[in-house]
Amino acid sequence: MLLWLLAGIVALIVLIAVFKFDPFLTFLLIGIGLGFASGLDAAGLSAAIRRGIGETLGELVLIIGFGAMLGKLVAESGAARRITDTLVSFFGKKYLPWGLALAGFIIGIPLFYNAGFVLVIPLIFSIATTQRLPVLPVALPMLAALSVAHGYLPPHPSPAAISARLGADLGRVLLYGTAVALPAIALAGPVFGSTLGRYKIHFDAALFDAPPTARAPLPGLGISLFTSLLPVFWLGGSVAFRAVFPDGELIRFMAEPFVGMLVSVLVAMWLLGTRRGLPLSQVSRHLEEAFKSAAPLLLIIAGAGVLKQVLQEGGLNELLGNQLKTLPVPPLVLGWLMAGVIRICLGSATIAGLTAAGMVAPLLAANPHIRPELMVLSIGAGSLMCSHLNDGGFWLFKEYFNLSIKQTLLTWSVMETLVSVVGLVGILIINAFN
Repeated sequence: MLLWLLAGIVALIVLIAVFKFDPFLTFLLIGIGLGFASGLDAAGLSAAIRRGIGETLGELVLIIGFGAMLGKLVAESGAARRITDTLVSFFGKKYLPWGLALAGFIIGIPLFYNAGFVLVIPLIFSIATTQRLPVLPVALPMLAALSVAHGYLPPHPSPAAISARLGADLGRVLLYGTAVALPAIALAGPVFGSTLGRYKIHFDAALFDAPPTARAPLPGLGISLFTSLLPVFWLGGSVAFRAVFPDGELIRFMAEPFVGMLVSVLVAMWLLGTRRGLPLSQVSRHLEEAFKSAAPLLLIIAGAGVLKQVLQEGGLNELLGNQLKTLPVPPLVLGWLMAGVIRICLGSATIAGLTAAGMVAPLLAANPHIRPELMVLSIGAGSLMCSHLNDGGFWLFKEYFNLSIKQTLLTWSVMETLVSVVGLVGILIINAFN
């Protein structure tokens, strides 16, 4: 049976990485094949597919959808620009990379990675031009922070979906993830970026003279920070409130992640939208565009849910868990390693994280002393490992900064690997004190 599972994982990698087959359809087809191979009949397989999609998406539709909406409002209103400009002026030229890392971390929490990348690129070139600095030492701190938020922190799709799969508390994932994220960002961003001043990037400075949000006044710093970080305040506060009022039904409801995300979107609609004179129809149009951008991610997560459910109902999950228990590797390191291998093969951090989560779930069940929140972060860290030629982010970085493939491997790929390895070290340190 394990040979069937191995063949399925290999087929998954080959179809997506080599033949560029649609990830959702790939998950679905591999799930159907493994379902029949494991002995499920047609009726049982149909039921497993329905349950896999339904149980996996569940509240994730709300969390990811609301997260996309909040990110869109933060970007379109100019709140992200306000945060960056303020931090740049506060930190000054000498400590500018640290201010940019903090800015990238703050705006990376509500923004999906691709949207955040496209948003900060004009800011990076504009800052490098006005401050007369090399581009890469300016870019790496912001991009490392965006990458860490994408891999470690809810409400981003991968950590939110892995948390749901492993039964982890999103508030604790956010708290632990922030503790792990800060040193990872520091080393992969300002510290590593400071070594890259020798790379000369040629670009048209005139393209970045005017800020993209100059057409309207930017929101105030307080409002920008509050709306961007409200999900963090809400999820973090929910952990404390549940500890103080463990039996309060209203507290439990208000602590639900989707409630926090809903409140955050409503507050952003007012503070960043209608309060600043935007018609409600325009704000609503931004929300619709945001949810459309999240739809492909939701399909990938649904496909991973099918594969997970088939593995579980066909008995492959339990069989794999029993085999994994015999490996002489700590479970958290194993989760990181599996996600890293899949990431290197496939390129997609989201798919790597979701696939690894399904494979280590039985191992987590067999080791109740392991905190599921730390396993979520371990898998998230592994899913960022060694971005290279099969990752869209690699090519975005290469083309925007006009680098050769060798230069991109020595800059972007090293940065992503540092984020992954430093994250694992931080996770193991936290685990040692729990």
